[in-house]
Amino acid sequence: MKQINVGIVGFGTVGAGVAECLLINGRLIGERTGVEPVLKRVADLDVSSDRGVSLPAGILTPDARAVIEAGDIDVVVELVGGTTVARDFILRALRSGKPVVTANKALLAEHGDEIFAAAEQSSADVYYEGSVGGGIPVIKAVREGLVGNRTEQILGILNGTCNYILTRMEKEQVPFAEVLAEAQAKGYAEADPSLDIDGVDTAHKATILASLAYGEWFGMDPLYIEGIRGIALQDIGYARALGYKIKLLAIIKQDDSNVQMRVHPALVPATSLLGHVEGVFNAVWIRGVPVGETLYYGRGAGRAATSSAVVADIVDVGLNLKFGSHRRVPGFRAHRGYAQIVPMSEVRTRYYLRLQVADRPGVLAMIAAIFGRKDISIASVTQQEVSQNTVPLVILTHAAREADMQQALDEIRALPVVDEPPVLIRIEDLPRG
Repeated sequence: MKQINVGIVGFGTVGAGVAECLLINGRLIGERTGVEPVLKRVADLDVSSDRGVSLPAGILTPDARAVIEAGDIDVVVELVGGTTVARDFILRALRSGKPVVTANKALLAEHGDEIFAAAEQSSADVYYEGSVGGGIPVIKAVREGLVGNRTEQILGILNGTCNYILTRMEKEQVPFAEVLAEAQAKGYAEADPSLDIDGVDTAHKATILASLAYGEWFGMDPLYIEGIRGIALQDIGYARALGYKIKLLAIIKQDDSNVQMRVHPALVPATSLLGHVEGVFNAVWIRGVPVGETLYYGRGAGRAATSSAVVADIVDVGLNLKFGSHRRVPGFRAHRGYAQIVPMSEVRTRYYLRLQVADRPGVLAMIAAIFGRKDISIASVTQQEVSQNTVPLVILTHAAREADMQQALDEIRALPVVDEPPVLIRIEDLPRG
């Protein structure tokens, strides 16, 4: 049996989970795989706080470089987070020829080109299963299990905080601000929740998945990102009545030889696979050729789920070291320009539109005329009976070009019969169950 010495940099929630798993299950892993990961060193600036893990004497140090540069450390596990010192730690390890395991999605999304170029130059491995979907093995599925497929679509619910908020709003009719405050009190949302609710966390993960699926580095710049701050109970109710649920989606699609990458709320059929994903759970729906539709589901964050993914990566690295097969499965590459990102303005999709309009004849005709001039076809119209001077009007469209829809919205906003700013949510018509 080969012993692999592990050095962890970052002893927070996930770092403590990884350390605990290695201490408890290291021998079991060795019996299963022939490679036993042994926790050798842990670095963190805070060496006094109780993490609920009893480390052997002499393992914990405040000096990260002492872990990274130690001659007896075979694999460096970066769990510091952020995009500054973590980047320096990873590059230092790679340049010394040591393989790296990380769960740092923000760092990979923003500096992946630099990190993977350094790995290629040093022939070292970088594994990052914990960066997307927590304990869901979706990176391994895309990189290895589906390697024989052409990926047509990836749709992902990749942020448990947002999914928890939207589920509570739907199930209990609680407004967004109130659910967010409760999520923060329970620890599901950060004190500053902007990375989650504004879609940035989901965008980090979308960048990683797209780069894996299409074999080149895209980065964050091409992504269209929209969060869930504007989702109202009204829209959740109308969506339900129409047979849909609202989810924050990462949407990755092959469009001829080009690629769509976008993150925004979307209506999905309530009976679809993604429509059933509730609470803090994540799910990734992938359609490939020839495999067809596959779904990957589970807890997308937290100590237990993410540490499970990190330990699995450590074992993969250990097997590579045992059999001398470095870079057996390469990560995504630097951008070579083979595929271009479709601008959001050129994306074609269906739309949900809610308007508050004057309750008088001819209003719908005015709106329909604007849509007609922009080559947008109306699929259905719902108008609620209310005893007021204005009424809500809900329109579903057939597929239309984003630029045409935005131009139509500009004209609709200017109509004197429109009382409030329009609400626009895109529709993703997944197969219904």
